[in-house]
Amino acid sequence: MAENLKGCSVCCKSSWNQLQDLCRLAKLSCPALGISKRNLYDFEVEYLCDYKKIREQEYYLVKWRGYPDSESTWEPRQNLKCVRILKQFHKDLEKELLRRHHRLKPPRHLDPSLANYLVQKAKQRRALQRWEQELNAKRSHLGRITVENEVDLDGPPRAFVYINEYRVGEGITLNQVAVGCECQDCLWAPAGGCCPGASLHKFAYNDQGQVRLRAGLPIYECNSRCRCGYDCPNRVVQKGIRYDLCIFRTDDGRGWGVRTLEKIRKNSFVMEYVGEIITSEEAERRGQIYDRQGATYLFDLDYVEDVYTVDAAYYGNISHFVNHSCDPNLQVYNVFIDNLDERLPRIAFFATRTIRAGEELTFDYNMQVDPVDMESTRMDSNFGLAGLPGSPKKRVRIECKCGTESCRKYLF
Repeated sequence: MAENLKGCSVCCKSSWNQLQDLCRLAKLSCPALGISKRNLYDFEVEYLCDYKKIREQEYYLVKWRGYPDSESTWEPRQNLKCVRILKQFHKDLEKELLRRHHRLKPPRHLDPSLANYLVQKAKQRRALQRWEQELNAKRSHLGRITVENEVDLDGPPRAFVYINEYRVGEGITLNQVAVGCECQDCLWAPAGGCCPGASLHKFAYNDQGQVRLRAGLPIYECNSRCRCGYDCPNRVVQKGIRYDLCIFRTDDGRGWGVRTLEKIRKNSFVMEYVGEIITSEEAERRGQIYDRQGATYLFDLDYVEDVYTVDAAYYGNISHFVNHSCDPNLQVYNVFIDNLDERLPRIAFFATRTIRAGEELTFDYNMQVDPVDMESTRMDSNFGLAGLPGSPKKRVRIECKCGTESCRKYLF
């Protein structure tokens, strides 16, 4: 919302709903906010805090949106029109009763610890909903992001900023490409081999946008200076995430994970690994801190030499939450688009097989690409703990929890 005064527009940090709540608290009508005398005293349920049953009549302690906890009131069920909130309250109640090995039928009164859990769960769910809205407001890609946690009371990560492309660290420059292709049809009639041919490499995709190169070979896409348009079959990674994905809390101690909400075909692009580009020296310094935290967000860009690292610990996209597996369904490729510096490739994940809707997405943090030629050997061990891929003695051994039959027991 903005307040206009003589052509001046000033942004307001409060949301529309928050401003409406302030009007109701102050008992003020505001036509611009849709608050009139007719709806000034309309109340909206924020969440339910407690439950009791008296003479077969159900009552709920209601936290009203925009009002402090001290203004919460007990209301009979027939007064409440919030069907979704009621269903969620009873779903959370039944799940917690089951976890506590109680009978599923709600007691006539909830003990304080159970009521407190339900309040914390409701607050967590609202926090996750706000975070989900923030993520979708920041994303520049087609695929939507949902967030869910049905495992514990952990809320959104406190130190994470969603970005859509590399954030360049101090002293690092991404040089823009100077030339592009002149193809009429980049797939069927490439001029001079199109952009891949100009770099003496093969065209990466088929007519369905699926990668057809062996893992380890680089992908060269058309760039901003090319004659071709947005629908060119050699523009895949640059179009961003196309699938709806869910950040979810795992139930086996692996923290957050990512699952797809749609079927993904084999060899299809899924997402990029995005973060802050830093020097290997800075990565080593940060890595010593991450070692103590057991974090693994440093991805070494060692396609030709180990000079730069992507740090997705603070700045990143949804790939920040993708877990490791010793039998992954994602494979990493080095991609070059508007920057052709081989020391600074973009990191793209492609599906190694058909991935079902609802399946978790994973990649191997310690991948090894079979040396089919000299090119492929450049991709060995890209994802390193603490940015130290060549120093196994300095690594902290982290136990693997992927649970696959081929599990190596340790990440590194």
